[in-house]
Amino acid sequence: MRRLVLLSGFSTQAARSVCPCCFDNGDESNHPADSNLDQTITGTYMKCFIRNLAATAVLFISTQLHASDTQELAEASQNPVGNIISLPFEYNYDFEVGPEEGDVQILNLKPVYPVNIGKYNLINRLTVPLSHQEERFPGEGSKSGMGNITYQGFVTPAQPGKVIWGVGPAVTVPSKTDDRFGSEKWSGGPAVVVLAKPGNWLVGALVQHSWSFAGDSDDNNVNLTSFQYFINYNFPSGWYLTSTPTNTANWDESSSDRFTIPIGGGIGKLVRFGNQPVDFKLQGFYNAEKPDGAADWTMQFQFKFLFPKS
Repeated sequence: MRRLVLLSGFSTQAARSVCPCCFDNGDESNHPADSNLDQTITGTYMKCFIRNLAATAVLFISTQLHASDTQELAEASQNPVGNIISLPFEYNYDFEVGPEEGDVQILNLKPVYPVNIGKYNLINRLTVPLSHQEERFPGEGSKSGMGNITYQGFVTPAQPGKVIWGVGPAVTVPSKTDDRFGSEKWSGGPAVVVLAKPGNWLVGALVQHSWSFAGDSDDNNVNLTSFQYFINYNFPSGWYLTSTPTNTANWDESSSDRFTIPIGGGIGKLVRFGNQPVDFKLQGFYNAEKPDGAADWTMQFQFKFLFPKS
């Protein structure tokens, strides 16, 4: 009998130490007689197991929902006509440009502000380039300043289908602070974007063509096509693989200097600083085809502040 009592006491203490959440810190009024000890321990452990399982399930579901929200926000950031306010800073570094092999740095400020107009959204996109150029040609020296500002306005369905599209005008203003940062011409033309989101992928393209229509008659005319394809694979954690090179064709140049065709890609990550989501992206490109004297390699780093609607 003494062995049974000692064993019963040991079992109760062990149960309390293993599952303290299910025992009331030694309050014997909550503990049944030793004759029902086995049933008590089994029932108590079952309750604790169910309670812990429920807590784990809630934690798992909340983690998955957070991961899902993160992936959806990353996809919205990658969508050129996404219905989200953003402030991107895109830094480009061109290595060894021109016969003097001077490096060129460009910081593009690219704010995006969508406006609803009934069944459609107007996605307002601005590109403001700030540049620093080392000496590329003999006697030119180094220079810093602002280039020409470009506005794009895409009209896109407010409730898009599986294929997302946007169309609108693009206008470039001769806002440059020095001749080496752009043309004196006003230019503009149509811009079209089409994309889809199959599974974890986001793929599409943005095409724009610009002709000059006003400005200094002594400056060269503008007849330029740009084609940017974008391929992104998103992970639930907010990481993604990306390739978003911009190909250009200057139709007024000779065939040997007409095309710029970069090849490459990189990685990105959507992170949160408190309630502020920020999208980071790093890419590298090799120019497989380029005008004479242009850079062979370009590095691009972008961070984008996102302001999703609550």
